[in-house]
Amino acid sequence: MRTIRGLLSLIHDAVDGVVDLVDEGHESTARNVVRAASLVPGLEAPTRAVDAVRRVSTRAVLGTVKAVNRVVQVTADAGFELAGGAAATSGPALTDGDGGPTCTLEMAVPMRSDALSDGSVVADALLGVLNGAVGDKLFRDDNALDLGLSLRVGDHYLDLRDAAFAGASLRATVPDPPRRVVVFVHGLMATEWSWVLEAERYYGDPTTTFGSMLARDLGVLPVYARYNSGRRISANGRALDDALDAFVEAYPGPLDELVLVGHSMGGLVLRSAMHYARAEQRQWVDRVRRVVCLGTPHQGAPLERLGERVSRALAAIDLPGTQIPARILERRSEGIRDLAHGALVEAHWAGVDPAVQATDPELAVELSPDVVYTFVGGTVTADPEHPLSALVGDLLVRSPSAAGPVVVHGSVAIERARFGGILHHQLQNHPDVYEVVRRACAGEPVPAA
Repeated sequence: MRTIRGLLSLIHDAVDGVVDLVDEGHESTARNVVRAASLVPGLEAPTRAVDAVRRVSTRAVLGTVKAVNRVVQVTADAGFELAGGAAATSGPALTDGDGGPTCTLEMAVPMRSDALSDGSVVADALLGVLNGAVGDKLFRDDNALDLGLSLRVGDHYLDLRDAAFAGASLRATVPDPPRRVVVFVHGLMATEWSWVLEAERYYGDPTTTFGSMLARDLGVLPVYARYNSGRRISANGRALDDALDAFVEAYPGPLDELVLVGHSMGGLVLRSAMHYARAEQRQWVDRVRRVVCLGTPHQGAPLERLGERVSRALAAIDLPGTQIPARILERRSEGIRDLAHGALVEAHWAGVDPAVQATDPELAVELSPDVVYTFVGGTVTADPEHPLSALVGDLLVRSPSAAGPVVVHGSVAIERARFGGILHHQLQNHPDVYEVVRRACAGEPVPAA
């Protein structure tokens, strides 16, 4: 019921948004008419008078539409309250270990590539897309569709809100805890399900993921982050820092090493989390030995930079056909905007010139000298050196950006691999990429591809 309520709230917001776009279209048309009339002597004054009447009547009609829309929303919300509000997700009941109150361990749909036609899985995928597109608004409105940030182990989402319950949650899901954990962080407009795409095609087994294979080959525990990718990367970095701090604190056995694997935006989120963890002197970051970034736009994504330019260009032309798409583009999420220059911390998007972010020591998010970094990229052509691949990379991220951030100073252990003929989304599933991830997690040298 919370999900339905959140969806209805978003629909009501969309209605208001469409009304605003209609209003903008009317105003743009009117401004052009007034400008044309001003060129004819004696015609400007009566034209402005007519336009004033038009504006009052139009605003009255549009205001009525908005008012009715909100009355319907308030009425529906009251109905939900009377119906008992949100229903709890069923799952194992856990205690805090001292006979205290119980919490519910949230169930997750088992990750299988052949389940992608299932309605619940499709809804989950759409939820990831929705969060990437307007997740910042969902968060600000406290909308139930906001994914927040959670960690998944097996078929359960961990309850990390309370230290005692975090321990109970982990004991229930990890009865025999390995000493090494690999954390997977997905990219924009996705959920943890992105790690299982095309599994049956690649491996003949719909349940195969990088995580399941690492568990088989190296005995590690795979953990999947799930987050609202429309929020600021820095906000998700802080949230991941908090989650990993709670996870390590509550881990039910010795934990020697953490490996972080991020795809696309996920690589930026985990780098942001490490930055904040070092600043707060969190213990979990000291256990990180390897970081693997797959198709991550460390130096920014050209597609979003193009979106910025197109949005400004359209807004500068006062026509309905340009103003309306400009307003739509301006409403893209803060998470998408952060991809333009790979903004990792608050200072990167709080009015700082993006051109100096990567080279200013006060703003650069340094790579850790105690960690080995593996940066993996793909290209659209089989030959990574083909001019087309040099231009577009893996379709979303160019090769220099996927090869890692600019290192301002210091010595950092970096390994790089690039695969021809592997597109952006395939980097999180492809067998050739898995071999690089496996070698990195095993501490073996990664040959450049």
